[in-house]
Amino acid sequence: MLDPVAWIVTGYAALVTVAAVLGVTLKAPRPRWLDQLGWMLTGLAVVLALVALAALSDGPRPESMPTYLGYVGAAVVMMPVALTTIRDDRGSWSSGVVAAAALATGVVAVRIMMVR
Repeated sequence: MLDPVAWIVTGYAALVTVAAVLGVTLKAPRPRWLDQLGWMLTGLAVVLALVALAALSDGPRPESMPTYLGYVGAAVVMMPVALTTIRDDRGSWSSGVVAAAALATGVVAVRIMMVR
């Protein structure tokens, strides 16, 4: 169950990253819908975290539990921290912050699968 959820998070993170990079490229102010995409990615990351924690109860444990739990925690907090940091900044570069956080969330979702 973990892998499909992680791939969904990874794909959605890629979509958010592309949308945010497009905003930076066009030098357009960060649209409100990009914030909504970021918060939806956070929701998906929370679902991934819950599934990843539930996966600990069945099957073998990861070799490095602190690494696994670190990835799970990072997946949940990266996007909210980024969005909160740029809350009042609507400049085009604030879309770059969203892009970086979304890309990192996607990478962490893949790492959760690999560490498991």
